[in-house]
Amino acid sequence: MGKRQRRRSKAAPEPRRPQTASDYADPDGNVLTLRDSLSPATVRKLSQHEGSAAATAEDVHARRSELLFERLALRWTIAGLPLEGQAELLARYRMADRETLDWVGRTIADHLERRGIALA
Repeated sequence: MGKRQRRRSKAAPEPRRPQTASDYADPDGNVLTLRDSLSPATVRKLSQHEGSAAATAEDVHARRSELLFERLALRWTIAGLPLEGQAELLARYRMADRETLDWVGRTIADHLERRGIALA
């Protein structure tokens, strides 16, 4: 290993900023925790997402909603069981009933509005 490589490996990694989040409870007492900010790159990606030529408007809306949930959701406590991993959260979101999906959608829209995050 040369001097350069040794020098690089000793550099301390840049510390991560602590993530702030907000909790939202549904009428059944389940709690969805959403991160309070999105990176500019994520906002750009969500604003530009159009879907394939064969996708219907409903398909595009569903995929965009799923992407937004995936980027914002940190934790979802359902019936006292906390789900925290991205795979767990996304799987639960995908199998949710229409009423739950509507609540999550309204909650995310309200959250974005409160935080001043605008998606085109």
